[in-house]
Amino acid sequence: MSVALTEEAVRERCKTVTRRLGWKFLKPGDRLTLCRKVMGRKPGEPLVRICDVEVVSVRREPLNAVTLGEVQREGFLYFGPSQFIEFFTEHMRCAPSTEVTRIEWRYLDGAQRSGEAVQDSPEAS
Repeated sequence: MSVALTEEAVRERCKTVTRRLGWKFLKPGDRLTLCRKVMGRKPGEPLVRICDVEVVSVRREPLNAVTLGEVQREGFLYFGPSQFIEFFTEHMRCAPSTEVTRIEWRYLDGAQRSGEAVQDSPEAS
C-alpha cells in the first residue's frame, strides 16, 4: 500500500489509520507492506518498502465523519477535521460526503508511537 503522502508519519509510527476510496476487500488479520510509492513508478524506479503492518479493523464511513482524534491517528498531528477533509478531497478528487474505507493497523515490528517519535535503532541501518 502506498503511503506517499504520509511517509514521514509512517516512519515515525504515529500513523495507525488510513482512509481509502477502495480497499473494500481487506479484513482484520491481513498483512500489508507500506511503501513510498507503488503505482506510477518510472521504469527502473525501485519499490521502497517502509514497513509491514497487520490490519486490525476495516469499516466504511463517510469521509466527513472524521474526528480530531482520527485525524491525528491518520498522522496529521497539526490538522483539524476540516483541514484533513479538504486535503483528502483535493488529493482524491471526491466529495466530503464520499463513503471511504477506514483501515486501522498495527506495526509488526512492535514499534508504536506513544507521544514521541520512534527512532530507528543503529542495528536497523
